[in-house]
Amino acid sequence: MIKIMKYFSLKDWLFILVSTGFIVFQVWLDLKLPDYLAEITQLVQTEGNSLGEVWEPGAFMMLCAVGSLIASFVVVYFVARIAASLAKRLREMLFDQVESFSMDEINRFSTASLITRSTNDITQVQLIMAMGLQVIIKAPILAGWAIVKISGKSWQWTASSAVSVALLLLLIAVVIVFAVPKFKMIQGLTDQLNRVTREQLTGLRVIRAYNAESNLEGKFDAANQRLTHAHLFTGRLMSLMMPMMGLIMSGLSLAIYWIGAYLIDGANMPNRLGLFSDMVIFSSYAMQIVMAFMMLSMVFFMLPRATVAAKRIMEVLKTEPGIKDGGKTPSAPSAASGIEFRDVSFKYPDGEEYVLRNVSFTARKGETIAFIGSTGSGKSTLLNLIPRFYEATEGEVLVDGVNVKDYALSSLHRKLGYVPQKAVLFSGTVASNVAFGDHGAAAGSEEDLHRAVEIAQGKEFVEKMENGYEGAVSQGGTNLSGGQKQRLAIARAVYRRPEIYLFDDSFSALDYRTDRVLRTRLKRETAGAINLIVAQRIGTIKDADMILVLDEGKVVGRGTHQELLRTCEVYQQIASSQLSKEELEIG
Repeated sequence: MIKIMKYFSLKDWLFILVSTGFIVFQVWLDLKLPDYLAEITQLVQTEGNSLGEVWEPGAFMMLCAVGSLIASFVVVYFVARIAASLAKRLREMLFDQVESFSMDEINRFSTASLITRSTNDITQVQLIMAMGLQVIIKAPILAGWAIVKISGKSWQWTASSAVSVALLLLLIAVVIVFAVPKFKMIQGLTDQLNRVTREQLTGLRVIRAYNAESNLEGKFDAANQRLTHAHLFTGRLMSLMMPMMGLIMSGLSLAIYWIGAYLIDGANMPNRLGLFSDMVIFSSYAMQIVMAFMMLSMVFFMLPRATVAAKRIMEVLKTEPGIKDGGKTPSAPSAASGIEFRDVSFKYPDGEEYVLRNVSFTARKGETIAFIGSTGSGKSTLLNLIPRFYEATEGEVLVDGVNVKDYALSSLHRKLGYVPQKAVLFSGTVASNVAFGDHGAAAGSEEDLHRAVEIAQGKEFVEKMENGYEGAVSQGGTNLSGGQKQRLAIARAVYRRPEIYLFDDSFSALDYRTDRVLRTRLKRETAGAINLIVAQRIGTIKDADMILVLDEGKVVGRGTHQELLRTCEVYQQIASSQLSKEELEIG
């Protein structure tokens, strides 16, 4: 928890300083109350005093109580500001950190866990800061000041107070020992429950199609039960604390008055009045001391879970992204323009086998390079090395003659128009999804938007939508078909007018006619750009300038469609499974 306090701003520390001042003022007012109470007690017990003499100390007691209340409001205001400010800052930092992560770091934490850390865990830290700051500052001041005030009154009363505080501390220690492991478990179980929930919501159509609701309900129920049992254990443990603390507090009051009765009974008449007054003062101060430790105990009850949450947050913030920004924005000469793979090999950080082995090729401006192969042959992985979603394990990937590792990521991505295998759309409108990113609506005109959608063969269905180009697109594009989503994803890349197009099996959801028309338009519109296409269908790539055939991560063939039909056995097998005998002969 202490480490997370380094993210306080200068303004936060100033607020803490001001809050400390008001807390000291509040404690001083609270500790003046017993003094006035003792004065009133003496006035009441002394013969010959009138009721009017009680009004003055009574009025001062009221002023102290109201002043303490106002000081408390001020402290709560500042502490709430500090806690909310820290939570806001942590959310921003976590979001920025996760955005800088490569796919490896995201997979390591899991999406569900990162969501939990950005929401639930930060909320736990905010709660402990909102309650803990004022208590951690106030309790030691209150306890220390009260101890000084009662010192020397009676060793018997002091001993009874010390025993009560020791019992409170023992109670807190027992709770922490048993609660901390459970709180660690609760955060992990919350991750698991979020993971199961997210999986069920994203896969809802498949679940219903296979009548698997009961199976998934059982999976959810198991995760929910484990989390519930952990919460019940900690909840029951915490619920024991209030009656136990109440018992200690009541026992202390009883001990003070029992000891007071004993001392008063054994004292001579002139000293009895002073002892009675001391007992009233000691009782008030002792309650203040116990209340200080009770407040601390409440913080200690919250602290284990908040500590676990803080560690999980710090774990994300301290994780170094595997892919570093190169920082350069190179301007390469035209002779070096293009993409080059030099003996590139790749394996996942936790994998033993290479996914790609010694891949080399060059793609110049105006060329279309296609990649084909069986499932798992490394086609999509190869494409993902260019925008540095993953880092090449061996060899070099060069764009315009510069290693992609040396690029500023924003500069590298500005050159690319990326269409992923699974079309990703965002909640908003058709226009906001097509005019997306740093080349968004501000960089282009409405005419450019319409042109991009038309090239992607989406004009017909977009104009039929309610509100047309301003038609609503739900999160993930769930209100659109697979082919419609894919065409809008292609339109987004076209609108960007990039130097390099990366199509990762981006035509699979299109029918053959739309596929052919779209590729014809793309070829004409992207004549000066590099086109890299990953595809499963030979019909999509047969007109490419060069086709690379991948098998188990290795390039087993390269050339045009016609050349590969003559020279590459793997390509022949793929072609024979997709094309008719007449088409093969024509090819």
